[in-house]
This record gives sequence, structure tokens and C-alpha cells, in this order.
Amino acid sequence: MKQPELPPELQSLLPLTPAVFYVLFALADGQKHGYAIMQETKSLSSEKFQMGPGTLYATLQRLLDLSLLEEVDGPAASTERDSRRRYYRLTGKGKLLLEAELERMDTAVRLAQRKKLVTRAAG
Repeated sequence: MKQPELPPELQSLLPLTPAVFYVLFALADGQKHGYAIMQETKSLSSEKFQMGPGTLYATLQRLLDLSLLEEVDGPAASTERDSRRRYYRLTGKGKLLLEAELERMDTAVRLAQRKKLVTRAAG
């Protein structure tokens, strides 16, 4: 299914850097705090992509500045230790950009399969 046309300010961000892609991907299923995002990016990439705190927090700040993420209150059952954590979630723009990147990647994989550059099905 074809995605709606992206606004130029989002189109100019494609293709996404690995750090931006994995942060958006990690937040696709709901809000997380920084350390959980870092762990999720490691898991989503089968440990092929890892980022340290400097890269993570610089990426989070950039995505906040672009209104692709927003900072939100943590879960209601937060402990005192948890209350110091900053939680993030995707905005509508962030979801749209992630969907566009996934569509772009899917198109590339399908083309590679047709050209027999990839011999196994994804999954």
C-alpha cells in the first residue's frame, strides 16, 4: 500500500541514519525511557547496532527538535528512581517518517529479491 506523500521537511530526512531509524523503531510500540530505548535498539538489530549514551541522547534531542518525538510523563506506578527518567514517544510526524522509511526499505528488499541478490525471504 502506497504511503501518503511526505512533507518536504520529512522527505529530506530520508534515508534515515541507523541511530534515527532504531530510535523511532524502538518507540513504535509505545513510550520508553532512554536506557530502555538503547536496549531495544540493540535487540531490534539482533545486536548488530549498538549506540552509547552520547549518540542516544544527541539523537533524542535532534528528534525532539524536529517534533518527531515528544517527552511524556512516565508510567503512573513510577518509583522515586523511575521519576528521574525521561520518557519519550513518537509524534504523528515521527510515525509517518518511520512508516516511510520502512516502505523505502521494503521496496529495496523486494527489488533485490527480484534481481536475485537476496535468496531468502525475510522473516
